[in-house]
Amino acid sequence: MMAETGEVHFEYGEAVRVRRPIRNDGTFPGEPTGALLVRRGSVGYVVDRGMFLQDQVVYAVHFPAQGRRVGCRAEELQPADEPWVPTRFDRRDRVRCTRHLAVAGEIVAPLGSEGKVLELHTDPPGEPRYTVSFNGRLLELPEAALESLEPGCADAASLAAESATDEHR
Repeated sequence: MMAETGEVHFEYGEAVRVRRPIRNDGTFPGEPTGALLVRRGSVGYVVDRGMFLQDQVVYAVHFPAQGRRVGCRAEELQPADEPWVPTRFDRRDRVRCTRHLAVAGEIVAPLGSEGKVLELHTDPPGEPRYTVSFNGRLLELPEAALESLEPGCADAASLAAESATDEHR
């Protein structure tokens, strides 16, 4: 659901889910620029809306689980009751491979190689896949082939549990 210029998509009190990680763009006080504010998939409630640059609707969304109120554009949100595939990793996350990765029999990323998640693939429903860069080599991998290098990265089960808890608040 892409927003037309100035078009309102969400109403006050509506439960919404963020489609991508929300990071500090420098406007959130007390956190460094680039800091993760709200994880992809988190559920919040629209508490206000306003205009940015006179033509873009920005929603103030309260995320009870994080105790934060964050500004989001319509393309970053979806209704909370729409289908959702929880994932362990987000774009820009640093990861390590849990096995040797080979292409045409040649190992291109040995066990433990570090990479960066560039894209998430959640369609069709099933196990999420990720496009990961290992030293400039792009590989599409299932979630089971990766582990996090990020401190405090939740696993899929705890994210699903957190998401279910968010939906019932």
